[in-house]
Amino acid sequence: MTKETIIILDQEWHTQWTLKTLLEIEDYSVIAVNSTERALRNFSEFDVATLITEYWVDQASTLETIREFKRMFPESYVMVLSNGEVQEKEYEEIINAGTDDFFLKPFSMKKILLHIRKGLKRRNALLQEKMLVEKLSQIFPGRNTVDEAAIQKGYRL
Repeated sequence: MTKETIIILDQEWHTQWTLKTLLEIEDYSVIAVNSTERALRNFSEFDVATLITEYWVDQASTLETIREFKRMFPESYVMVLSNGEVQEKEYEEIINAGTDDFFLKPFSMKKILLHIRKGLKRRNALLQEKMLVEKLSQIFPGRNTVDEAAIQKGYRL
């Protein structure tokens, strides 16, 4: 099994180093960057499982970066970190951009790790489901196998 790749996008060297060290100990492949431009380049070069980003990088919010990341990797896990409180409207925008979790700095490393593990389990389940749907589509071409499977299980569509 290959290591899952995590990108850390944060301008604070200490945050990058701390998260990178923790995650590499847990056997993840970690890329730490300090600019949205570099992060976007890495999105196209690697199959990224997780993005951990500071809310403000390069004097701008990272919402567009998160949206682009989720467009490229819709099943992936996104965690946003912030140095300070955000207004309710900002929080809503952060979540609606595709963020799965939001933490204020300083944060508990144990909580960060627990949330990453949970997010990656969800990601892997979504990827498996996607693979199964693709296989069913090959076996039953021209049929909407997802709808049929849901009906057989008694789900209402």
